[in-house]
Amino acid sequence: MVSKQITIKIPTGLEARPVALLVQVASQYESSIYVEAEEKKVNAKSIMGMMSLGLAAGEEVTVIADGDDEEVAMENIEKYLSSK
Repeated sequence: MVSKQITIKIPTGLEARPVALLVQVASQYESSIYVEAEEKKVNAKSIMGMMSLGLAAGEEVTVIADGDDEEVAMENIEKYLSSK
């Protein structure tokens, strides 16, 4: 299991389109992937779960990946969330 704090750098934050793209990225991997913000922990492969977080640009989240491809999954999710 790997866990990492990531600051969201997507200018619009995680609204509908960026969430859909994040779910696509997360869904490519076998690992379980979760995003934690404040007191909520949601499955990164769930559009509704991710939308419920309502994350804005500049907010910090903790991403947790657990499985055979966790390292690659974490790397690509971090790359996506850190993209401008």
